[in-house]
Amino acid sequence: MGSTRIVGEPLENIPWQPRPAGDDGVVWRHDGNPIIGWNPTRRTARVFNSAVVPFGDAFVGVFRADHRDGRPQIHVGRSQDGLTWEIDDEDIKWTDESGAPYQPFYAYDPRVVRLDDTYYIIWCTDFGGPALGFGMTRDFQEFTRLENLTIPFNRNGVLFPRKVNDKYLLLSRPSDSGHTPFGDIYLSESPDLVHWGRHRRVMSRSVPEWWQAVKIGSGPVPIETSEGWLLLYHGVSGPCNGFVYSFGAALLDLENPAKVLYRTRDYLLTPEEPYETVGFVPNVAFPCATLCDPGTGRLTIYYGAADTYLAVAYADVDELIAHLKENSALVPGDAEEFR
Repeated sequence: MGSTRIVGEPLENIPWQPRPAGDDGVVWRHDGNPIIGWNPTRRTARVFNSAVVPFGDAFVGVFRADHRDGRPQIHVGRSQDGLTWEIDDEDIKWTDESGAPYQPFYAYDPRVVRLDDTYYIIWCTDFGGPALGFGMTRDFQEFTRLENLTIPFNRNGVLFPRKVNDKYLLLSRPSDSGHTPFGDIYLSESPDLVHWGRHRRVMSRSVPEWWQAVKIGSGPVPIETSEGWLLLYHGVSGPCNGFVYSFGAALLDLENPAKVLYRTRDYLLTPEEPYETVGFVPNVAFPCATLCDPGTGRLTIYYGAADTYLAVAYADVDELIAHLKENSALVPGDAEEFR
């Protein structure tokens, strides 16, 4: 471990492979990718864009699973090593705060964050259009649906893992009812996880850097480091054959996360392997979760590939932050003041 201090509990058992010989990338792929392929359970055709967290001495995941009728739902899975998964065939069964049953019409692209002894789940749900659904669990067996975080249209919601200045913080990407050929990342704050306000535009798509010229969206839960909040995010370009999803990183100010300190000029990972370039939706690398060990600085990244597979990549946090500082390119609209 180098000079960067990472806030969090030790996670020595996270999946890890050293950088392959001859690979000079800041991020490198797991050599057993994809870790989840087609038809992983009886009812599900594809699992991708999913969230993984440590739980006890193992790991639990909340997985986007597209059913064979075409609709996505979210399922729970469990793993001892973070790579080999047993995924429930049934989707999560929710009750609302009164105890009444609740099931979303669709649910996709979940993120999971632990706050104290509670795990909060955000997903994209149907609310007269795409909006951010919200729920909680303490044991990944019983799930309570909470008030939706946003009105339509909004996607890519992620909570910070602690309060900042005594407020909960949420990153999201306002959108439209379709595939959103635009999009910037915004920050909102709340005193109670119910009422949200003081919205700030944090990061904008950047026309000069074409890999993120169409839209961007927050990825995994931000990682607290001594250098700032480390945020992985996806960026989308729009060549003549359709959207291409890659991912990069940014550092946000610890006490004012609406302020962008650094932001990668070039992507960290873009679709290159067959499981990323060929699938239900070609050319997608979409990060949704990370595991990080403060003792070693090892970072394990879970990402959806071609809207078909779940894949894993690795990075060293010190190397990633050093690269971020040396290859940063802020764009107009980053950390725009409210006016």
